[in-house]
Amino acid sequence: MIGPETRHSLLVQLQNSSQHESWQEFIEIYEPLVYQLARKKGLQHTDALDLTQEVFLAVSRSIERFDPDQSKGSFRGWLFKIARNLMINFLTRQKEPQGSGDTGIHAMLSDLPVSDTEAETLFGVEYQRELFRWAAQRVRQDFQEETWRAFWMTGVEGETIKDVAKMLGKTTGAIRIARCRVIVRLKQEISRFEESNLD
Repeated sequence: MIGPETRHSLLVQLQNSSQHESWQEFIEIYEPLVYQLARKKGLQHTDALDLTQEVFLAVSRSIERFDPDQSKGSFRGWLFKIARNLMINFLTRQKEPQGSGDTGIHAMLSDLPVSDTEAETLFGVEYQRELFRWAAQRVRQDFQEETWRAFWMTGVEGETIKDVAKMLGKTTGAIRIARCRVIVRLKQEISRFEESNLD
């Protein structure tokens, strides 16, 4: 499995429709995953948005039936299957009326991962990206511009600490400290998301 699995306690809270904050955080993380999957499989922007809404409507209707027993599959695998099935339905509805016009659709469908392992991999990588993006947006305002730039340039853009220190007119030690402060805060925010709904 790639990345932390969705906490059972969050899934329990999602079953309670009054837990608006839990749903909001869930959608902020998972909605881009479904949208990106749809776009990667050739859906246009508006179609991908429509599919994403259909997926989350289906999740809201069936979340209480999800069994968190890992031996029966992961939540991301379950979510992926919902997205995949709805995508198949969408692509089938969109096929051209001429008999040979659906060749492209069959090619797109055959490219969709079918196993839980593939779903875990696909959603795991995208989940990590979206969780980072979400946490970065939340903690960005906690830091001065130079601190954030020191982190971003070294941690995201891959610049060396030495080069960034020179560009920003700081010591390498100051860059390391700035980077470390942001990383600690990001980890805290990610942990808060993953643990905020513990029983």
